[in-house]
Amino acid sequence: MVKALHYLAVVVLVLGAAYFIWTKPPVVNPMIDRRSADALALVQTHRALGYPTILQAMTEHVRSMKDRGLNARLGEWRVKQVDGDLYEIRVQLRDQGVSGQWFEREFIWHANLSLKKVNAASLPADGVTPKEPDQTDPSGPSVPQFPGARGPA
Repeated sequence: MVKALHYLAVVVLVLGAAYFIWTKPPVVNPMIDRRSADALALVQTHRALGYPTILQAMTEHVRSMKDRGLNARLGEWRVKQVDGDLYEIRVQLRDQGVSGQWFEREFIWHANLSLKKVNAASLPADGVTPKEPDQTDPSGPSVPQFPGARGPA
C-alpha cells in the first residue's frame, strides 16, 4: 500500500511538471537570445523622469516604499519579440497601499533595436519615460493636405 502511494505521488509530480511546462507562456529568455538581451538593456538603461535610468527609477521606488514601511515588489523583466527589430519589454510592480490593499501595475515598453529607440506602450510606463522632443520643421508649420484639396493659390 505504501509503495503504491509513493508511485502515485511520483506520477502526480510528473504530471504537474508536464502541465506547468505545457501551459507556461512563451517568453524569450533574454540571457539566451542576444537581441532580446540588447532590447532589455536598451529599456533598462533608457533615461527616466527624475532618474538616470528606468531601472534605477523602478528600484528606487521599491526602496522608498520599503523605507516608508510599505511593501513593494518588482516582478521579473520579460522580453518578447514583436516583429523584426521590435521587442516588447514588460515588468510588473506591486505596491501595498496604506490600508494594506495591493495594487499591481504593468509597465510595457517597445524597444526598436534598429533605431535604438524606446517608447512607452502602457500608461504606467508613460509616467516613467520622458517624452521625445518634438521634431519641428524649420520652414514653419505644415498644413495637412486632404485628397482633392488645392494648394495655395
